[in-house]
Amino acid sequence: MSLLKTLQLTALPEKYQSLAQEEMENRVWDIKKEMGAKLFLPCHHYQREEVYQFADAAGDSLQLAQISAKNRNAKYIVFCGVHFMAETADILTSAEQTVILPDMRAGCSMADMADIHQTERAWDMLQSLFGDTMLPLTYVNSTAAIKAFVGRNGGATVTSSNAKKMVKWAFTQKERVFFLPDQHLGRNTAFDLGVELADMAVWDPIRNELIYEGALENVKVILWKGHCSVHEHFTIKNIEFVRAKYPDMQIIVHPECAHEVVALSDFSGSTKYIIDTIENAPAGSAWAIGTEMNLVQRLIKNHPDKKIISLNPVMCPCLTMNRIDLPHLLWSLENIIEGTETNVIKVEENTARDAVLALERMLKL
Repeated sequence: MSLLKTLQLTALPEKYQSLAQEEMENRVWDIKKEMGAKLFLPCHHYQREEVYQFADAAGDSLQLAQISAKNRNAKYIVFCGVHFMAETADILTSAEQTVILPDMRAGCSMADMADIHQTERAWDMLQSLFGDTMLPLTYVNSTAAIKAFVGRNGGATVTSSNAKKMVKWAFTQKERVFFLPDQHLGRNTAFDLGVELADMAVWDPIRNELIYEGALENVKVILWKGHCSVHEHFTIKNIEFVRAKYPDMQIIVHPECAHEVVALSDFSGSTKYIIDTIENAPAGSAWAIGTEMNLVQRLIKNHPDKKIISLNPVMCPCLTMNRIDLPHLLWSLENIIEGTETNVIKVEENTARDAVLALERMLKL
């Protein structure tokens, strides 16, 4: 939190925990009507239904931040997602707009696996090994501080949709790519571009060491040892089970899944790619989806003409995303009405400036 200024980081008042769901829903609808265009409520695809129903826009993290930035009428942006998403929204929106995260505990385990101190230390140690031959890239699922680090060092952000284009660009700039913080997206993307697994190393930020067997001059990609706690739980055994029980079912997964899972699936792609693929699939088709459970359940509900299951039926929704619940949403909105803004996200100016460099390099491509 050292790079953030937050106002009134307090716990949810007890009174909100005893309200009936219908009463809370009615209050939220009333506030939305009262505030009108001054309030904008973006919701990530992984958000729970009790909150998702109030979305003014739904999408992936960067998409929602961009939509928020274009909405000049909104004074308050109550971001229903996780911490790094609200940071990006604050970076891209104007100084006159206020970004609020209903629950400050809504973080991202992947983003938290790479803090700025670890990253700067790793960069120094890797430069001692590889010199000025690396370009850093960071998944947008990272903190503002990591985005700023990448921006200062000539690199860019990537999304799961444009990762291939960005990694290909990075190789036109430098001999090697340093990819943060999700090793699986980095590995799957580089492999699809023709980089051999044997030419990929892993940086362990806990042990401060490079994991690699072979000659260092062969390293093309250095992967940060981070992962998504949701997508890493889809396994080869899950795929084997589906293949055996539902031989005609197609398997589609997110590229944050492990390489062996992606390799054995029929399709892999971003959240938008998964949604579009299911929407465009013919009636009667069958799908096992390897991504967050709230989204899978929503796809099942919205497409009753198709057979859809989760690739891992015992998966839980994203626990940190699910901290944004109806009581916290109502609390944050009522605080706005009362003039006591709570859980305001404000990225420091220097950090925001450097993070924008990384974002703009991506957007220009």
